[in-house]
Amino acid sequence: MATPVVARESAHEVEPMDRREFLRRCAAASGAAALVQHAGSYAAATPHLYARVVLTDVHGEPLRARSITAETNYVFQYPYAATPCFLLRLTNAPPAVATLRRQDGATYGWPGGVGPDKCIVAFSAICAHKLAYPTRDVSFIRYQRDRSSTSSGNVIHCCADHSVYDPADGARVVAGPAPQPLAAIVLEYDAAKDTLAALGTVGAEQFDAFFQKYDYKLTLEYGNAARPRQTVERTTVVRELANYCRTTIQC
Repeated sequence: MATPVVARESAHEVEPMDRREFLRRCAAASGAAALVQHAGSYAAATPHLYARVVLTDVHGEPLRARSITAETNYVFQYPYAATPCFLLRLTNAPPAVATLRRQDGATYGWPGGVGPDKCIVAFSAICAHKLAYPTRDVSFIRYQRDRSSTSSGNVIHCCADHSVYDPADGARVVAGPAPQPLAAIVLEYDAAKDTLAALGTVGAEQFDAFFQKYDYKLTLEYGNAARPRQTVERTTVVRELANYCRTTIQC
């Protein structure tokens, strides 16, 4: 598997990062919390690295970070052909590292935003409660900028069960029945080219349960049982959610 890369925040170079250093940074916030727990109560969860995949626009050109509109829902497929993710540009840079906890008790460090202003974040768009996700027909889950009668603004809100996540805090659960945060997508930012790539996930993945629950539906949609589970390679297209699905439920 390729060595993770992070950008020096300059316009000239991208520096390879040692794998151990990458994992150490992502798990740094977990360590302090773990020290005050009873031995064996939970363990730090490290990132799950997949193929390095470049994010592109609908024309197949590398997506420029500066072209991403703030507080707008974007969606792309990663790490599998049928697993959607949200790409968001927040108005303010989130904390450099946030400590979160999975349902199984393991903690992990979310490394925060990337990009020229460190405001770009990405998360799995599969709700951690009943696995609602954006389809071509409808999406019950989306980033909600404005406050509503059911949740505060600037959150990812799943209208299927009113699970609410804070994208500025690693998609931590702030309301509703979800038992854990959304899995975060680890992003790489190339400052010289102003481009983005997905490297893997950190947090609790829902992929096995997702494929089991929607096996029949996905098989019909993709034409065979194997294609939805194919790993994404090289590039993935980023679209606005409004152009990806026909209807987005508001709540």
